[in-house]
Amino acid sequence: MDLYRRAAPPAPPGPPAAAPEPPDQLAALAARLRALPPSCGPVRLVAVDGHAGSGKTTFAGRLAAALGGAPVLHTDDLATHDELFAWTGRLRAQILDPLARGAAAHYAPYDWVERRFTAASRRLDPAPVVLVEGVGSGRRALRPHLARLLWMELPEAESWRRGQLRDGPEMSTFWDGWLLAERAHFAADPSRPHAEILVMQRNEGYELLTGPAEAP
Repeated sequence: MDLYRRAAPPAPPGPPAAAPEPPDQLAALAARLRALPPSCGPVRLVAVDGHAGSGKTTFAGRLAAALGGAPVLHTDDLATHDELFAWTGRLRAQILDPLARGAAAHYAPYDWVERRFTAASRRLDPAPVVLVEGVGSGRRALRPHLARLLWMELPEAESWRRGQLRDGPEMSTFWDGWLLAERAHFAADPSRPHAEILVMQRNEGYELLTGPAEAP
């Protein structure tokens, strides 16, 4: 071996390597959810909870698309003006019990303009993954039936500001009552400590973080 052999001159630098594409967070999450064991009959029931105005409906819609068109149940269809959070009985009787049997669920959504439940019934089939989104969807009574609980990680003040901007001044009276009701609900039955995944909205897409329930 020639210890004094001259090293070959370094190769000229090439073009900089392209930055790797960021992973598709929703596609990866969809795959994780499909791989979970069923939690309610044949269904993997997944809750998307968070403060009003935190982006739950939009995120649930995008996650449902990533899941190939998973059904989404909105708790606003179960709540009423007089029962903003007292909809557990309707959820159990109309949704959880049929899904647990592997049967389709049927429910009449609440009309927030007419202030009554509609006459037309909606069908919710026991798909492999069913999303339930809304404030309080990660409540104590529902958690035993959940495969995963996701929490939209946006502080209440910012969430409520966004929600009130979205709804406009004509809804200000409703929001006055809502803020008190939401605070009272989460004080008695908090969801965030039981979330396995925290969802943070970024300028482009979402970032998924380990939730308090999964933290070491």
